[in-house]
Formats: sequence, C-alpha cells, structure tokens
Amino acid sequence: MMSTVERTDAQVVRDVLSGDRDAYRLLVRRYGDVLHGHALRMTGNADEAADLVQRAFVKGFKKLGSCREPDRVGAWLFRILANFCKDHARSPRRGDISMTKVAGALRSRSDPSVDAEGAEIRTRVWGALDALTPEQKEAFVLKHVEGRTYEEIAAVMDLSVASLKMRVHRAREALKGLLEEYA
Repeated sequence: MMSTVERTDAQVVRDVLSGDRDAYRLLVRRYGDVLHGHALRMTGNADEAADLVQRAFVKGFKKLGSCREPDRVGAWLFRILANFCKDHARSPRRGDISMTKVAGALRSRSDPSVDAEGAEIRTRVWGALDALTPEQKEAFVLKHVEGRTYEEIAAVMDLSVASLKMRVHRAREALKGLLEEYA
C-alpha cells in the first residue's frame, strides 16, 4: 500500500472526492506555507493572510469536484487564493480592524486614567470577546493575546492544528463583525 506522503495530488483529490475528507489535510500541509507566503506578501498582514488562506482552502474543499486538472490542484488552489487577495485589495475596508491592534490593546497595562481611548478600546474588545463562544474566546486569547503557537494551543485544547486554526479564524471573523458594529 502506498503511504500518505507518496500520494500524488491527483490521487489525494480522488480520495477526497471518494469520501476520504481527511485526505484534504495532506493538500493543506503541502500548499499551506506557499499560499500563506503569497497572501502575506499581498496583504502585508499576517492575520489577513491567514484568513484569506483559510477561505481559499475552505472554498477549495467545497469546489474540489470542479478542479479540471487534479494533478495541478496546487495551482488551482493558488488561483482561488489569488482571487481572494485581489478582492481583498479592492474592497473598501470599513473600520479596518487589525487583530494585531486588538491583541495589543488587550495586552496593554497602561494607566486607564492617562489612556482613556485605550481603555475604551479594551472595554469594547473584551465585550466583543465575551460575545464569542467560550471555545472561540479561549483560542483567540491563547493565540493573539498570549502569543502561543498553534501547536502549543492544539495540545492544550486537545484539538488538531487544522481544527484550531479554523476556530481562531472564526473567532477573528466574529470579532471583526462585532467590533465593526461598535465603530
């Protein structure tokens, strides 16, 4: 029997389309870093890049049956990501909320009487965090406030890294929506 590492992209695509959903993780491992590097260069922001890559992989999974050349699935995924990056660059950013700024506000220990604006931001962010599910809040805080690696968090939360990344992604998206409502 052929090992997972030796499977070609076309074989992995066939396996996924035949019902082996876990086989898709192999494509995520093969192409995640390359896609993230491109998205990071296009956005200049690690959080936005991670979000775009996650969206590209989700769309790729949902539309895998429409990939005409399964042996070139990496290029197909890259095109999906490139389109997301272009749309992202064109989209007006209503109250563009940087998760780096959000995390920085949460970590800040400045004197609230001196930093009234920072205190207001922290209050809004903590209020938005409280609106998340407890699992999303925990994942977000561990990643973006405490700065732990995905591997460390996955071990603590007893999740796969892929599941954790999805949870952090969903938490960021929910926070962005909640914080835009406050703006």
